[in-house]
Order: sequence, then C-alpha cells, then structure tokens
Amino acid sequence: MLELQHICYDVEQDGEDKGILRDIDLTIDERFVAITAPNGGGKSTLAKIIAGIYTPTSGRILLDGEDITGLDITQRAHRGVSFAFQQPVRFKGLTVKDLITLASGKNIGVPEACNYLSEVGLCAKDYIDREVDGSLSGGELKRIEIAMIMARGTKLSVFDEPEAGIDLWSFSNLIQVFEHLHEKINGSILIISHQERIIQLADEIVVVSGGELKHRGSTEEIFPLIMADTLGSCPVLNK
Repeated sequence: MLELQHICYDVEQDGEDKGILRDIDLTIDERFVAITAPNGGGKSTLAKIIAGIYTPTSGRILLDGEDITGLDITQRAHRGVSFAFQQPVRFKGLTVKDLITLASGKNIGVPEACNYLSEVGLCAKDYIDREVDGSLSGGELKRIEIAMIMARGTKLSVFDEPEAGIDLWSFSNLIQVFEHLHEKINGSILIISHQERIIQLADEIVVVSGGELKHRGSTEEIFPLIMADTLGSCPVLNK
C-alpha cells in the first residue's frame, strides 16, 4: 500500500516559489488506479515524486508502512516500485532478452523471457534477440517496457502517460496489453493519463487539478463526471 501524506512540491520561478503540488493526501491500495488531470495539472510531477525522481518539498511517502520519502529511484526499485517513463529509454548494445533478464533479477532462460513478450502481444522469436535501439518503434518499446515490469513483479508499477508518442494503431494494441496486465499482475498499477480509454480500465480514478487533489472514487462514479465536464477545471481532460 502506498500512502502520500501532505505532499507539496515547489519550484523556483522568477525568484519566487511556485507550488506545483499542494497538500496531496492519497492512499493507493486498489489493483488499478488512474490519476488524471488537465495538462499542467501536476500529474506527471506526482508520478516522479512517487518514483523517487523528484523529492517533495514537504510531506511523507510510505510504502507498506515504511517511510521512503528520502529514497531515490534505485532504492525505491529495490523496495518494489517500478516506473515506466513517457519515452522509454533505448539501450544500444543490449538485447530485449538482456533487459528482461535484468528486470527479473535472476538468470532466466529464453523460454521464460519469451513468455513475457507473448504476454504483451509481441512475437517472441522476432524480438528476443533484437537490440533495444532506434530500430524499435515507440509502441514496441512500450510493450517491451511492460514485459520488463511484469518480469520484475513489483508491489507498485507506475506508468507516466503510456500513450505519449505512439500512433493510433499502437495505442489500440496498448489498451489490450493493459487489460491483460490488469489480470496478470499481482501488485498495484498506477497510471498517469488523460486518455479516456486508459482511464476507463481503472478500478479507481483520482483527479488532480491545479496541483490539488480534487476528486477520487470508483471509475463508475468519476468517469461519467469527467465526460460530462462537471469537474470544474477538468475540461474533458484533453481526450
């Protein structure tokens, strides 16, 4: 379970402190949670704070009761937090099997690595020995990254705008992968997104606007309000 307690994050702008996040109190204990917001609402900043890329100006972050506020992204990874970037990193010289093996933390064989690729809809024989370089599309990289997270089997998997930078065909396939991930993964999934088809997959929706937590509730409760544009400063969330 992840607990955010009174999280604030400020940046200096023109010699003054600007509040990006303001007193965020949030507990993540559902299987699949979507955090959404208008552009500039603070959702990606919140994802980076959870992952340990940014350190909050004030407040605490607890993972299963342990205070992880001062831990960096590597230390949090060891505690069971995975983070998927908007633009996955390319690793020239490393193969897909290399990355899945590193992610799993053990020396897995080709058949097991191939199983993870199959889980995300990739033909294993076409990808297992490919380098993770510029020859792979954005959609392919997103699927490989998800396969790595499945291999890790962490307590919390955070995806920061997974729809970013991929074409419509890849996006449609990505939706199917997330549906499958929801069924397969044992820990919690936290997706930062403003895409309605991704948001609809969640068990719970959290709405952040102007750096503040505005609404949270079941998808059945919150999603119709978003689509009806009744959440004040959340105009259909840039679908």
